[in-house]
Amino acid sequence: MAEQTRGAKAAASIRSRMRGAVADLFTETDRDRAREADFDPPRPFIEHFIDLRDCIVHCVMAWVIAMLVIAPFAPAIINLLQEPLRASGLEEQGLSMQGLEVGVGFSLFMTTMLWGGTLLSLPALLFFIFRFVFPGLRRHERNLVLFTLGGGVVLFVGGVWMCFGFTLRLALAALMQINRWMNVEVTILQAEAYIGFVLKILLAFGLAFQFPLVLLVLGWLGIVSSAALRAKRATAIVLIFVVAMFLTPPDPLSQIVMAVPMCLLYELTIWLVRLRESMTGGND
Repeated sequence: MAEQTRGAKAAASIRSRMRGAVADLFTETDRDRAREADFDPPRPFIEHFIDLRDCIVHCVMAWVIAMLVIAPFAPAIINLLQEPLRASGLEEQGLSMQGLEVGVGFSLFMTTMLWGGTLLSLPALLFFIFRFVFPGLRRHERNLVLFTLGGGVVLFVGGVWMCFGFTLRLALAALMQINRWMNVEVTILQAEAYIGFVLKILLAFGLAFQFPLVLLVLGWLGIVSSAALRAKRATAIVLIFVVAMFLTPPDPLSQIVMAVPMCLLYELTIWLVRLRESMTGGND
């Protein structure tokens, strides 16, 4: 009994320390209020305008440099995007990706440069944007932005990884089964259409996985509560499956693969919002 009591006290102490650490990171303190004038000292408007100009110039330069860096790897990237097609086993059944126009190679090259350059330059773009914005934010606001950014990157990468590793090959196989059921024999995939299809699905999964993060930010800002999220759980699950239906190819398996992780993230969001409320004295 004494050991159980000590264990309960230790667990309570750990929870208290965690709440204190999180509260210190994401809540404005008296020390922050005392140093309010130090976060963004008054400056002439022209200085803000010059900083904005420099931010835009640096972002454009970073984007152009990233596109030039990615250009030599365009063939390897196109080959990588064909991996779901190979993993689905459809190539063994005679299905192949081919170009049907004389300029298809150049079109794929430009598409790869634009998409690849944007993704590669994204860290630099965020750095320059936040360097411009951060002076006007307070300490806890900067911490919240960095936490949101880090969580968004993790969720985006997780959504893209799940789509590329599992959903795409299942979706391609399911779509080909539908084609056969409809007595439509498909042996050639137009290169531009296939690459565009893959990129759109990858982007859809990455963006869909940001939905719980949006709810988390709204909850931490006090706009929504954990009680409201719990009360709307059934509605949220239905909406998640409806969104998954529109963002994925028309097969049930792809929709389930997207919707189930989003439902789990929704539950995690409720818990994190509840944690925030417990730190600020909010009620259920």
